[in-house]
Amino acid sequence: MEKSKKVKITLGLFYLLLVSSFIYFLLSKFTLQELTSYEFIKNNRDYFFDLKQGNFFLLSLIFLILTIFWVVLAGFGLPVALLAGFIFGKWVGILILVVGLSTGATILYVLGNYFFKEVIKEKFLNRFKNLEIKFKKSEFFYLLAYRFIGGIPFAISNVLPCIFNVKISNFFFATLFGITPALFLVVSIGSGLEKIIDQNLVAPRMTDLIYSPDIYIPLVGFFILVIVMVILRKLFYKK
Repeated sequence: MEKSKKVKITLGLFYLLLVSSFIYFLLSKFTLQELTSYEFIKNNRDYFFDLKQGNFFLLSLIFLILTIFWVVLAGFGLPVALLAGFIFGKWVGILILVVGLSTGATILYVLGNYFFKEVIKEKFLNRFKNLEIKFKKSEFFYLLAYRFIGGIPFAISNVLPCIFNVKISNFFFATLFGITPALFLVVSIGSGLEKIIDQNLVAPRMTDLIYSPDIYIPLVGFFILVIVMVILRKLFYKK
C-alpha cells in the first residue's frame, strides 16, 4: 500500500513537472508582440494553408494529438477552438477539435481519478454535494448538462466528476456532445477570421471584422448561447 502511494506521488510530480516544462517552453518561444502582430498571423495563415493542401491527413493528425496533449496539460478550449477553425474551417475543424478535447479531457479525468481523487474530494465535495444526488439519478443526462452549461474552468471541470465516480464511457460521450454547440460557434469565428485575413494584405479595421457575416453571426449566436447557459447554470447548480 505504501509503495503504491509512493508510485502515485512520483507520477503525480512528474505530471506537474511536465506541465510546467510545457508552459515554460511555450512562453519562451514567442513574445506577446509576435503573437499579436498581423504579419505573424498572416504568415502563419499562409504556412498552414500550404501545409494543409499537401499534407491534410498528417496536419489533422498532428493537430488532434497536440489538442489531446494540450488538454492533458490542463489547457482550456478557447484558443485551440479558434485555431481549429482558422486552419481547417468550421466543419472539419469542429470534428477534429471535439474528438481531441473529449479524448484529452477523458485522459485527464482518468489521471485525476487515479492520482488526485482524495484531494479533489477534499476541495470540492462539500461545494458540489448537491450534484452527487443528481448524478446518481441519471449519470449520463446530468453529466451531459454539466458539460453543456459549463461555468467551471475547463481543466477543473474535467477532474471534478472524479468525486461522483462516473463511468469513463459516459464521461467521454457526454463531453463530446456537451461541448460541441459552444465550440462550434467559436470554431466558426476562427474560420471567419481566416477568410478575412486571406482577403486583406494589411490588418483590417475592427469595424470590418464586426460587420463581416462570418464573424458577427457566430458571435451573436455565441452570446445568445451564453445567456441560455447562464440561466440553465443557475437551475443546474441550485441546491
